[in-house]
Amino acid sequence: MIDFCINLFGTLHGWLFEHVVEPVVFLGGLGAFTEEAFEGTEWFLVGMVELAALYLLLRPLEALLPAQPLADKRARWNDFVYTLVHRLGLFSIAIFFTLDPLMDYVTGMLRLEGVHPFNLESLLPSSLPSMAPLISFLVYLVVLDFFDYWFHRAQHQLNWWWGLHSLHHSQQDMNLWSDNRNHLLDDLLHDVFMALIALAIGVQPGQFILLVSLSRALQSLQHANLRLHFGRFGEHLVVSPRFHRTHHAIGVGHESAGSGTLGGCNFGVLLPVWDVLFRTARFERDFVVTGVRDQLARSNAQGNLIAGRNYGRGFWQQQWYGLKRMVEFARHGASG
Repeated sequence: MIDFCINLFGTLHGWLFEHVVEPVVFLGGLGAFTEEAFEGTEWFLVGMVELAALYLLLRPLEALLPAQPLADKRARWNDFVYTLVHRLGLFSIAIFFTLDPLMDYVTGMLRLEGVHPFNLESLLPSSLPSMAPLISFLVYLVVLDFFDYWFHRAQHQLNWWWGLHSLHHSQQDMNLWSDNRNHLLDDLLHDVFMALIALAIGVQPGQFILLVSLSRALQSLQHANLRLHFGRFGEHLVVSPRFHRTHHAIGVGHESAGSGTLGGCNFGVLLPVWDVLFRTARFERDFVVTGVRDQLARSNAQGNLIAGRNYGRGFWQQQWYGLKRMVEFARHGASG
């Protein structure tokens, strides 16, 4: 069965490239990029398979074990648009392969000057050669997750950055597609940062693709509308839907101790260990309501009801409002 699936995938890859992608490449005068187009076609199909697997596995679970009823089913479709843009556009992988030649050039220049760049794999034990690929993969996963934790904390600490990142938190009907609900500029900053870290520590292209795929799958699970946790010990090993839902909680996940100032808890992307070590972990038993505090209607000093902030309904409106918030928060500051 596995061989059949691999052969079917290879056949589809070859047909799509030969009959669709390659003609477009040559029509556009981009024949020099044929190899890159061939690889891109492969990962486009990988993205399609990934989307199908997520839908077939997580949608039934969301229907069976929902954390909350969805108030706005259109919100799920809007998040699906973000997922299509991110997964089929392959932002992370495209940026990695764009930066790879630049990093090779810098590395070559450094070696000419007698400087040998750091490579994490050189520090790993060589006594278990058969286990070396798995060990290096796990080490890279942990190291990248460490840097991702601090990147995520910065998104919650800097006013202008929260203006962008708050789009992700504004989803009050979290679902399996909500992981990719981000401002495009926020995504760009994240993917450039992570690609540079990966290249700096010696991650190879094939390893990077697997690392990204595994991370994306786990983050889709975390954001799913699931009443699911991993038990007393499991909650401390891998970020669960309940642990991450607390990060999205109104007045908790993006504020410091309910003070209304930027901060929050549960910033770990894959591993809760960083939150435990740096005292940002919050293990709740409830499946909380999600969103951003300023979305809620409130009363002013005169007792009049003020409507909450509008984060936009559609993709482009949400992108535009995100830029406006970034400028506003940079000038005047932001609260949760």
